[in-house]
Amino acid sequence: MFTHRDLFFVIGWFCLGWFMLLPAIAGAGVREPAWAGSFYPKTRLELSRQLDRLLTQAGLEEKSGHPRRGLRALMMPHAGYAYSGLTAAHAAAAIQRDAFDRVILMGPDHRVGFSNAALTEASHWRTPLGDVPVGSHTLRQRWPALFTTIPASDQREHSLEVILPFLQVRLSTFELIPVVMGPCDANRMARAIASLINGPRTLLVISADLSHYLPDDAAVKRDHATLERILALDPDWPSDQENRTCGRYPIGVLLTLARERHWRPEVLHYANSGDTAGTKDAVVGYAAVAFYGEETMQTQSESRPLLDSRQGVALVTLARQTLMRHFNDPIDATDEQILASLLDDVALKAKSGTFVTLKIDNQLRGCIGSLSARGSIVDGVRDNALNAAFHDPRFPPLSRKELDQVHIEVSVLTDPVPLDYSDGDDLLAKLRPGIDGVIIRRGYASATFLPQVWEQLPRPDQFLSNLCMKAGLPAGQWRQGDLEVQTYQVQYFEEAR
Repeated sequence: MFTHRDLFFVIGWFCLGWFMLLPAIAGAGVREPAWAGSFYPKTRLELSRQLDRLLTQAGLEEKSGHPRRGLRALMMPHAGYAYSGLTAAHAAAAIQRDAFDRVILMGPDHRVGFSNAALTEASHWRTPLGDVPVGSHTLRQRWPALFTTIPASDQREHSLEVILPFLQVRLSTFELIPVVMGPCDANRMARAIASLINGPRTLLVISADLSHYLPDDAAVKRDHATLERILALDPDWPSDQENRTCGRYPIGVLLTLARERHWRPEVLHYANSGDTAGTKDAVVGYAAVAFYGEETMQTQSESRPLLDSRQGVALVTLARQTLMRHFNDPIDATDEQILASLLDDVALKAKSGTFVTLKIDNQLRGCIGSLSARGSIVDGVRDNALNAAFHDPRFPPLSRKELDQVHIEVSVLTDPVPLDYSDGDDLLAKLRPGIDGVIIRRGYASATFLPQVWEQLPRPDQFLSNLCMKAGLPAGQWRQGDLEVQTYQVQYFEEAR
């Protein structure tokens, strides 16, 4: 006869069995470390100590004042820490602590062999420093032809795993989107990855080593040539890739995004295995490269999408030719025809606020624009090129001699929107350095700073104080909480230097 005692006995065994299964169930969604103990230390204590040593050494060697604002992407190596750890530490040191909530980590496939990209099924990635949550699989849902899951790659690939601890010591909490990449179309892949870069708190990290197993002198020569191409954002990157880098495809995607978003690359460190823990007869090259830039407009009305780099070139060329005509300089007829064709673009006929900025030797020489969408983008650039050159009250009119020295930037603005805030501290907290252009008004006094001004005035209090003085107000007026404040974003283009 089945009694209550028997029922409790069965329930007890069921609960005990369930409890014993919990670790296995909980671990089913975790990508376990495959290379701890070989590429990097296996225990939390040993790994923490080695990372501390490497970051301290990188900080002692750093000469250019990192970290700095505007970091958008990093390229860093993925060999064993004894070989490439110091170079990777230079890249990690450029990350401001807890400055990012999401990291898109892209590395090359070394283990399987496939086209396009592979994602993980895991909900977390584990290292000796702890677990990192993995982002949603929207890539696979939206671009199923580009992204799939390949368990063999997920379980054994090292190019992402060895980077992760460097990110963990700089970022307390973040969402990881790990992407292993094979041969792919850089433009298509860049469009997919761009959909995840949703603001300045997303960092793109590329895992890549440089040349493999050349003698030291030949490796240094080849690696420096490769880095020159990266610094130039080489549009012909896919060509001539013989033994340049194992990360040619992720780097190709990065360069595509950098060209479109006007990110500026900077080499932070270079070394090879012969400089660290190997012999000089057959070395592997390592580089840390940072990409900096203002965040371009992320939201636009459906009637006016983001402009592309070709349209941007047309706008800065229009500004240049407008000034040349003012001085009666000859313009090649073919160049005029090409520009006229480029400007006959429906996107450039849209109404938008525009600014034209002139600089000589990186010093401001004129900047005038319109905040509201009074006319088309083309008309605004044409008018404001002349206004910046000849009607900026801060400067004398531009001379013909100066025209050859001037560097031109064109900014296309989103519509300004009011910023609600309660007091000065709240205003400081709500501004987004490097992203927001700011308009202030109080009575008849008003002024604006473009987002580019954050480069010279990176602290929000400093930015606001200078903006108040530009409006003819006391520097600390923003602290009173009585300013009307609007913000806007900018997509800007500049002439090649």
